[in-house]
Amino acid sequence: MLNVRFGCGGCAFRTAAMKHCFYNETVGFFYNNSRKELTTYWRTKDVLVVALGLTVSVIVLLTNLLVISAIIINRRFHYPIYYLLGNLAAADLFAGIAYMFLMFHTGPRTAELSLKTWFIRQSLLDTSLTASVVNLLAIAVERHQTVFTMQLHSKMSNQRVMILIFCIWVTALLLGLIPSYGWHCLCALEKCSSMAPLYSRSYLTFWAISNLVIFLIMVVVYTHIFIYVKRKMTRMSKHTSFHPRYKETMISLVKTVTIILSAFVICWTPGQVVLLLDGLGCKSCNVLAVEKYVLLLAEINSLINAIVYSYRDNEMRSTFRRILCFVCYRNSKYTPTVVKLNTTDRRTLSQNGHFTVDSSI
Repeated sequence: MLNVRFGCGGCAFRTAAMKHCFYNETVGFFYNNSRKELTTYWRTKDVLVVALGLTVSVIVLLTNLLVISAIIINRRFHYPIYYLLGNLAAADLFAGIAYMFLMFHTGPRTAELSLKTWFIRQSLLDTSLTASVVNLLAIAVERHQTVFTMQLHSKMSNQRVMILIFCIWVTALLLGLIPSYGWHCLCALEKCSSMAPLYSRSYLTFWAISNLVIFLIMVVVYTHIFIYVKRKMTRMSKHTSFHPRYKETMISLVKTVTIILSAFVICWTPGQVVLLLDGLGCKSCNVLAVEKYVLLLAEINSLINAIVYSYRDNEMRSTFRRILCFVCYRNSKYTPTVVKLNTTDRRTLSQNGHFTVDSSI
């Protein structure tokens, strides 16, 4: 019995020793543990990265504020798909804020961060990405539902859309805050990742795989939509009673959302793959060499979405002009043109009674 107790006591001692946590250590301690370079002075490339990053962040903030403002002031955008697109713009706006915060706390300033500030910096980025991913999935599902029921807009009530948006942000916050509340490597240095030296590699693996699975689901959904629309358009072409404007709107709508999805996948997939390689502990993969580039590429996506809105949607462009040139708009030559377009659009109805707006969204 004595030997057993001694043995168990030794096990308990070894377990306690293995679970020793390093909450009082500095950020530099974890960077050294992960062999990630931590500079103490500003290098030329650091200055260039920060300058480019801040420039992109400011443009992202302005363009997505413009999109959100357009959706708010134009009543013709008060439909579920536009609310979801507005929420995507809000996620991109949040991403711009998160990236700007990163730019002000990177380079030599990283070594000066407390563990709490470092986790805040990373959580902002994680939350904005998760919000974008989940929101794009919601948009894909909404488009699938409306296209397959041959509607321009979903019959989902505004209350349900608000609940869906609320759930998107709750999910994003939970996933973004998980590392700060336990899923880190402060108590297991051997599990620390290289790109995020305070994060556990298992969390990076989980996050990367989850996002890649969501990407795959969205690709399947939009592929299904394309096949259905192509077959439906072929059948409808035989019926002259179906208004051609509605067909054009449906096709244009699918194209626009697909462009947004494609841009997201192109901009975010490299980063997710790099995170996955880091999470799996790939020793031969020099993930740190491309870290800053894939992160900047991901941030550029927040700008691409806003550009796609203005390029593909005539009504959105018109609303942008009203916002940017409000004083000129009241007496400009664009006023009668817009009124004429609006009058024409109001006379064009789809078979189910919804407006068939000359809009790609």
